[in-house]
Amino acid sequence: MEPRDNVLIFTKPGCPYCARAKDWYNDNGIPFTEKNAQDNREYRREMFGYSDGDPTVPVIVVDGRLKQIGWEGRG
Repeated sequence: MEPRDNVLIFTKPGCPYCARAKDWYNDNGIPFTEKNAQDNREYRREMFGYSDGDPTVPVIVVDGRLKQIGWEGRG
């Protein structure tokens, strides 16, 4: 598995909490793969598998395990 596959961030366009999460990972030099769960049904199904159907974004997955839903208590 490539290092950038260790962190997945499921997002939707225009989400300020998603932008903050991505900024935090970028600012800390942590590579991630972004998946737009709004426009891609496959990514949405994958996200729901991690979030137990919770549509709140961002959904952050590290090493195949759910890390958090939302960002800074919001999202």
